[in-house]
Amino acid sequence: MGFLYRKLLRKFFFTFDPETVHDAVIKGVRTLQSIGAARLAIELIARVKDRPVTVAGIRFKNPIGLAAGFDKNCEVPLMLAKLGFGFLEMGTITFRAQNGNPRPRVFRLGAHRGIINRMGFNNVGAYEASRRLEKLGPVGVPLGINIGKNADCSLEDAPKNYLDTLKVVYPFCDYVALNISSPNTLQLRELHEKDRLARLLDPVLDFINGANMKKPLFVKIAPELDDSHLEELVAAAVERGLGLIATNTTVRREHLPARWRSYEGGLSGLPLRTISNEMLKKVSELADGRVPLIGVGGVSDGPSAAEKFSLGADLVQIYSGLIYEGPFLVRDILTYLEKLPWKRVPAPGK
Repeated sequence: MGFLYRKLLRKFFFTFDPETVHDAVIKGVRTLQSIGAARLAIELIARVKDRPVTVAGIRFKNPIGLAAGFDKNCEVPLMLAKLGFGFLEMGTITFRAQNGNPRPRVFRLGAHRGIINRMGFNNVGAYEASRRLEKLGPVGVPLGINIGKNADCSLEDAPKNYLDTLKVVYPFCDYVALNISSPNTLQLRELHEKDRLARLLDPVLDFINGANMKKPLFVKIAPELDDSHLEELVAAAVERGLGLIATNTTVRREHLPARWRSYEGGLSGLPLRTISNEMLKKVSELADGRVPLIGVGGVSDGPSAAEKFSLGADLVQIYSGLIYEGPFLVRDILTYLEKLPWKRVPAPGK
């Protein structure tokens, strides 16, 4: 099935604007999602043997998840769950709906198997996203919700903005991810700074600790953090019992051909792999097993997923790999991992 996608469907899709294709695919999947027979058929095609793991107190049927950004508006989690994912991360969701940055804002790097996006947290807002999840009901796998700051919200008001979003979406997720690392919202990455991060985390954790059910909190970090900021962030995660997601997209371009270096936005896919892995390794060494880690960035097959685990990830997420390899990528990754020892599978070539 993956071969069919790469040889036929991908070529067809890649003749159109990336965001237009994505929106059309989501619309089509939403229609299929409403048909029980369609969900069952996809589940049968994508089915693989479970490889259960427990991370941050949550039991996952396998450690491969969907990264935030694919289903920003919580439209098709029922169908996505049928593709074999062990968990799904929706969003990024902001408190108020917003349009994001002007189009065009998504660019494929073709032969480099990468994507540059400058979406800017376009989404329907916390209340509409929650309404959709409530209507859909349980999706069958753990669900994370990734939340961010509205573009018109100052850094000073960011803690309240995140908290307002959290209060709305909290009943509908199994874990929460704070996105402080997208390069497409002005000044957002300044929330990595120690004092700003503390001001953000304290009210969020107060709310979670006071809730009837305490749910894990993850922070999604940038791949360009310098060592001093990274040490402070990992220390904060250890002290507060947070998980970390390493990493978001990169603004680095030195490893790309000249034509792509002027494109603003976050770079994902294969060109992010080495950069993200370097940061994951640093985070893992600093955390030393004391916080749960999700590895994301450049995963497009079994060996690249195995590499994340060998560097310290407890869970792995994919997104751009789906665009290039097709909807049965999870099945292919899990089939590969089934041949390897668990838990710390060896990196390719090691």
